[in-house]
Amino acid sequence: MTTVRTFSARSAAMALFLSLVLCAVAALADVTFTTERMRLVTADSKSHELTVELAIDADQREQGLMFRRSMAPDHGMLFDFGETRRVMMWMKNTHLALDMLFADKRGVVRTVHENAVPFSEAIIDSREPVAFVLELNAGTVKRLGIKPGDRLESARIGGN
Repeated sequence: MTTVRTFSARSAAMALFLSLVLCAVAALADVTFTTERMRLVTADSKSHELTVELAIDADQREQGLMFRRSMAPDHGMLFDFGETRRVMMWMKNTHLALDMLFADKRGVVRTVHENAVPFSEAIIDSREPVAFVLELNAGTVKRLGIKPGDRLESARIGGN
């Protein structure tokens, strides 16, 4: 009789766990993102056109690029915090290695973090107050020669 009760308790616990996981996955699936065109202008005046998904509200910013397995080379995700503040990011549940550009309200890149490690829970700190974070595929910063002082331009940033 003890074996039956233990098995039933384990089955109930497993069913509860699976229900919670499915609810969490369903909640993430409900988060949608709009896109916008963006221009990245480097110090040498080279212009690079990008398509970015917009993470504007809390649910979008929380999900970000988690669980994504791929992203086109000319795509990214723009996090808009709606205010200027110090920002902390991480890579929990993120399969893609990423480069992060931390930009002020005018779109000027203030700090850069290259090659963020997938699944890492280490904090990636903007090191100064920013309004936006642009996440790109790892290697983009090196490939395009992106540095602090470069500019992000879009309808959302500075009305460009």
